[in-house]
Amino acid sequence: MKQLLFQEFENVSAKQWKQKIQADLKGADYNEKLVTKTLHGIDIKPFYSSEDISESLSIPNPAHWNICEKIYITSEASAVNKAQDKLQKGTESLWFILASEEIDFVEILKSLPEEVSVYLQCEFLNSDFILKLDKEISKSNRNVYLRNDIIGNLARSGNWFENLKSDHSELEKIIQKSSGFGSVLSIDLGLYQNAGANIPQQLAYSLAQVSEYLHHFENLYLEKKASLKIQFYVSVGSDYFFEISKIRALRWLFATIAPEFGFHKDCHIVAEPTKRTKTLYDFNVNLLRTTTESMSAILGGADSICNMPYDAIYHKNNEFGDRIARNQLLVMRHESYFGKVGNVAEGTYYIETITRQIAEKALQIFKDIEKGGGLLKELREGIIQKKIKESAKEEQHRFDSGEMILIGTNKYENPEDRMKDDLELFPFLKQNPRKTLLQPILERRLSEAMEQKRLKKETSAETIQN
Repeated sequence: MKQLLFQEFENVSAKQWKQKIQADLKGADYNEKLVTKTLHGIDIKPFYSSEDISESLSIPNPAHWNICEKIYITSEASAVNKAQDKLQKGTESLWFILASEEIDFVEILKSLPEEVSVYLQCEFLNSDFILKLDKEISKSNRNVYLRNDIIGNLARSGNWFENLKSDHSELEKIIQKSSGFGSVLSIDLGLYQNAGANIPQQLAYSLAQVSEYLHHFENLYLEKKASLKIQFYVSVGSDYFFEISKIRALRWLFATIAPEFGFHKDCHIVAEPTKRTKTLYDFNVNLLRTTTESMSAILGGADSICNMPYDAIYHKNNEFGDRIARNQLLVMRHESYFGKVGNVAEGTYYIETITRQIAEKALQIFKDIEKGGGLLKELREGIIQKKIKESAKEEQHRFDSGEMILIGTNKYENPEDRMKDDLELFPFLKQNPRKTLLQPILERRLSEAMEQKRLKKETSAETIQN
């Protein structure tokens, strides 16, 4: 006989739970004591139930997520050696950053097994170079994703690669004539996140960016539109459940909007931990931060996870940092079993609820941008930059006041830590005055001002001792 567990217990409604909580509060204000106000404009309740969700969002997760690593290409031989070494140690996909058109990327590609997914980020825009590469890729069964985002480059640098007309013309040639790439169009959410935008803003600005592209290419042949797949590059912050919900909301929103333009509703998501929460002092805590951020990316449903080395903000690329970052993902897959089950967030009352709330807020911001003339217009007028600065200022205030904690930096810091002589890279925002078409969106870590003061004290103390 099948025994029904808990059958002797009556169902308890959300109203009954709230009444019990209010009784236990003994007159204290429920909203003040138990409702948490977030930077994202969404209040967190003390409990969630089935009454909070009318139906599951049914957001598809990839059946498998790839462990990804970056390689900055300085030469063909060096890139091949690094790639083969990383693949032998457990990496499954590679993110190449290509600065020069003189590099023969075809030779690098030929050295890799066909089953390895490749992400190519070119720091230039040249349709001839890309189409030549496309011919080689078309001869194989490789999955090569081109990181190609001219609007993202404009937002980040303040300038087009060449100019609006030329950049769009180059991109149009790539889209019209290429057939071998898994994707040739990408959106960079990481810029908005690392600059301090809240989650609904990140999603709304990325959707508005998608809209700019899809409007521009709406006259493509129907078969080309249907096959055009867009990739998103997402930076994942430390707000664990909200970041899971962010990736889920991104898939849901894109699947809602893309078909309206006649484009493919599926997208490809590459995620990596944010730079914004990483610290210079007590840097080993960065390992904990990148672990939880990578977990959010996995549970949210990213296709590839590219973990950040704990020392990436102040050390040059090194084998030890890369190995630790790679092993974090390997442990999560093989020892924590994050590779065994997909779509684990579906049906969870809390995550389902905030996913929907994030999506609705993002959709409203997106609609306001569209009514205002689109993302490009608002970037030119500085509206997007202003909104991001406002959100970043609020987050910075929470960090400076100690309400938002980064262990080892603004709480439980070790006054004996010394970093001045360990800096191989400049870890702070660089601002080189130059003429730009619009105000660039600038990435900044939360702890920069505090770290600069500590470095200055180190220098002063050393001067006194000498």
